[in-house]
Amino acid sequence: MQFRTIIKILGQLVALFSITMVPPALVSLIYKDGGGVPFVLAFVFSIIIGLMAYYPNRKENGDLKAREGFLIVVLFWLVLGFFAAVPLIFLQSPNLSLADAVFEAFSGLTTTGATVLTGIEYLPKSVLFYRQQLQWLGGMGIIVLAVAVLPMLGVGGMQLYRAETPGPVKDSKMTPRIADTAKHLWYIYVSLTATCSIAYWIAGMGWFDAICHAFSTIAIGGFSTYDASMGHFDSPAINFICVLFLLIAGINFSLHYAAVSSRNVRAYLRDPEFKVFLLIQLALVVICFAVLSSNQVYSNGDETLDQALFQSVSISTTAGFATDNFSAWPLFLPILLIFSSFIGGCAGSTGGGMKVVRVFLLYLQGVRELNRLVHPRAIYSIKLGRKALPDRVVEAVWGFFSAYALVFVIIMIALLGTGLDNITAFSATAACLNNLGPGLGAVAAHYGDITDAAKWILTLAMVFGRLEIFTLLVLFTPTFWRG
Repeated sequence: MQFRTIIKILGQLVALFSITMVPPALVSLIYKDGGGVPFVLAFVFSIIIGLMAYYPNRKENGDLKAREGFLIVVLFWLVLGFFAAVPLIFLQSPNLSLADAVFEAFSGLTTTGATVLTGIEYLPKSVLFYRQQLQWLGGMGIIVLAVAVLPMLGVGGMQLYRAETPGPVKDSKMTPRIADTAKHLWYIYVSLTATCSIAYWIAGMGWFDAICHAFSTIAIGGFSTYDASMGHFDSPAINFICVLFLLIAGINFSLHYAAVSSRNVRAYLRDPEFKVFLLIQLALVVICFAVLSSNQVYSNGDETLDQALFQSVSISTTAGFATDNFSAWPLFLPILLIFSSFIGGCAGSTGGGMKVVRVFLLYLQGVRELNRLVHPRAIYSIKLGRKALPDRVVEAVWGFFSAYALVFVIIMIALLGTGLDNITAFSATAACLNNLGPGLGAVAAHYGDITDAAKWILTLAMVFGRLEIFTLLVLFTPTFWRG
């Protein structure tokens, strides 16, 4: 294990990350909100620590293999998560504990969107901007991780994209082509963010709110600059724009890349995961609309459709924006929507959850086993579109699913041990492991009232969910450290 090379890379990352403290400081200067000092202090602290890690190891240039890749990916999120908490710790108002600051920072960076804060609209503009910026940067990190890095490490069935994804994912180690793919993904990500900002502004948001909400929409994060989230604006037009861009961000970014590079939308139409994703969204909207209408929760059909469309897409893509308190809906719907977050977005998107392609493959595998019961000697292959998948991929997906279920159960039991009730523990685990955000029970509005122990456990759940379980779990195996 080439630890010095890894420390050098982490030092570079932390020094680079320190630059993200500059925009909130500038926002503080523009709005004169008095909240800029913590960001200046955090900038100085981060850059000093980063250079201290980088400089003694600057000449280390070892060839990194898959094992180092796993460790770097995990440390990337853990180290940056803790450094992201630094300005929140320095804040005078609100005065956050270490657990609260770390929870909020990790929630932003992993695009979970769970918050410990209340009275959000009264916070300094610099703090509001920083929270949204964290989600935006985390979203981009996820895209590069999912499309350019994880397939090389062969994590949880994602290697099925090796043959299909344009760019470097066929390569076995870090190469300049990863940087090239990451650059193209940045262009797409920034373009979508700019377009979303302009659309929000045209629909009636001020520029500050439009940019902030575009950050968290494209990242499928869920942070807002108001306690009432999107409900603050009370605008069907804004709700529709949010839904549209959540759906776009929930699609595999390698498809966006393929469509942009070939200037042809057929890449979407040929992708079975894309079709299943849209089908799931449509089914959820129809079910929510039918149940809300039959229970006469809202006064008219237009409002019912608006709420059903917004909440079903927001929860199922794991964004977690709200226009109303969905936990007060007929109980069938909140539970259905929480379970839909387990599916989440497409692989290679900014959405959380297990990903549509994995759930679809589990379904296909289930159908195959049923067919085998009827015809034991027949040979059935699992096809994604027209492509037959090797059994190794299906086995990896089953492995991922079992690991996901195991981590879920352990985290939920740990939360019950901290004193949370059943519904709160279940929904908080689902909300953080799926990077969703809002839960039910005591965490329906915010996470500020739960114990510090529960916050630390849920912070770990966010990282597990964001790193596709295996990437973090592999570090706990003796084989990893012996190799």
